Amino acid sequence: MTTDSLRKDHDLIEKVLKSMQVTIHLLNTGKQIPEPILMPVIDFSKNFTNVCHHGKEENSLFPALEKAGMPREGGPIAMMLMEHEITQKLANKMEESAKKYIDSGDHKQLVSDMIEYVEHVSQHLWKENHRLFMMADMHLMGQSDKIEEELHKVEDEKLQEIGKNREFYEKIVQDFHQKTDAM
Repeated sequence: MTTDSLRKDHDLIEKVLKSMQVTIHLLNTGKQIPEPILMPVIDFSKNFTNVCHHGKEENSLFPALEKAGMPREGGPIAMMLMEHEITQKLANKMEESAKKYIDSGDHKQLVSDMIEYVEHVSQHLWKENHRLFMMADMHLMGQSDKIEEELHKVEDEKLQEIGKNREFYEKIVQDFHQKTDAM
């Protein structure tokens, strides 16, 4: 399918969201989350989700959908672009509260920001998985190889911009998931 690469990204992002929910619970019960566990997740949220994944959608999927007749303004693409901006703002806000938490030990703002991030991104992923990607797979039928190739190219470019690779982020997800489960 045209959106396989993007769905694979969503699986990684959803694992991080689940581990964030565990982190929220741990923080609310008085557990300390060390910087080496917390900050890679912030990196993932800011860079993998916002730069890499959203870059793939904005630079490859959305233009292909526009060429196939889906309007950029006033439709699903416009909504997703707006939500991408919100996701970026929430990730930046979460990064600031994570830094304050590391400095002060006060977890309240971090918990609030993580809850807001998890809720927003969960809803966004649901819309893409159950609406946008279904439309994309239908509209772009017969172009899946070309689109997948473009998505991989954009992913490589975006990750190269931030000096990381997919394996780096997959390892962050695996480590975070294991560490939060063990706490």
